[in-house]
Amino acid sequence: MRTDIFARLDREPEPPKIEPPRMSRHRIALFGGTLAFYLAIVIAVLVSSWLVTLDWKVMLFRPYQQWPEIHAFLDYYIVLGQRGPTATMVACWLGWRSWRQHTLRPLLTLGAALLLLNVTVGAVKIGLGRLGPHYATQIGSAELFAGGDIFPSGHTANAVVTWGILAYLATTPRARRYLSAMSAIVSLGVGLTTVYLGTHWLSDVLLGWAAGLLIMLGLPWVEPLITRAEAWIFAQRENLRGFGHPVPSVPVAAGGPRPVLLPQPDGGEAPAREPVVSAAAGAGSRPRAHAAHPAHVVRSERTPVTPAGSRRPPHADRTPRGGSTTPARPVAGG
Repeated sequence: MRTDIFARLDREPEPPKIEPPRMSRHRIALFGGTLAFYLAIVIAVLVSSWLVTLDWKVMLFRPYQQWPEIHAFLDYYIVLGQRGPTATMVACWLGWRSWRQHTLRPLLTLGAALLLLNVTVGAVKIGLGRLGPHYATQIGSAELFAGGDIFPSGHTANAVVTWGILAYLATTPRARRYLSAMSAIVSLGVGLTTVYLGTHWLSDVLLGWAAGLLIMLGLPWVEPLITRAEAWIFAQRENLRGFGHPVPSVPVAAGGPRPVLLPQPDGGEAPAREPVVSAAAGAGSRPRAHAAHPAHVVRSERTPVTPAGSRRPPHADRTPRGGSTTPARPVAGG
């Protein structure tokens, strides 16, 4: 048994039996509650309610001036919410898992989650057009429909989805609990960091948390599509493997029986074990060759032992095989 560290990099013999999360009643209830919270935040900002007033109070408090000693650290910590670096790191990990477990589900799930994130969050950002705190023009205003793209917070939503996908794809309940707690702490820290740096309103962060959580809770609805996409990709791979590799021909003697090509499940053809003599061969043909040797030739078609043009005179007492009607001579001593 191998005991070195590289033994852990070996591929598993077969894909593990991983059951994807299902849309249970508890999950549907969480999805409905998160969606109601999402709509409440949007309406509160649209009507310039107390939430917009709180946004301005936090912005005018200027946290980055109150605690300047942590500014340098948070400048690096905010990278955990940027889509490019985090998606690359998580994709590398999930790519290794896909190779080791002989499945594309981890990578396809990540791609589906990021696609949903770009579509849903991007559409709301462009539709509402809110300006950020550094570009605000009127105190107390919601700064909506001004050409901005700050609401909801993309950093926060991306942190929820990118790190939450690790918990979603966990193979054990214990790992799922630990990874869920880790993703919640990271996304909470990323959201508060954007408020500290003054790049987002507090309501932007609240809506970003809700947007990312909605995607994670709704992923089981996308699982059938992911399964079909994986099956299609594997089918295309098998087709490419079979392309350009013709079936090897079976050698057959001139005039001899030819093997029958039987259809295979993958669409190709393979030679049959036993050659079949066609009906045109006639009723007087010799029996077919042995099944284990498809290229074996019947005795009547073999090359004669005596080469053509031999000077040995033919025996007068010998008759052609199969062509004489005279009875055979009795054996002496019998």
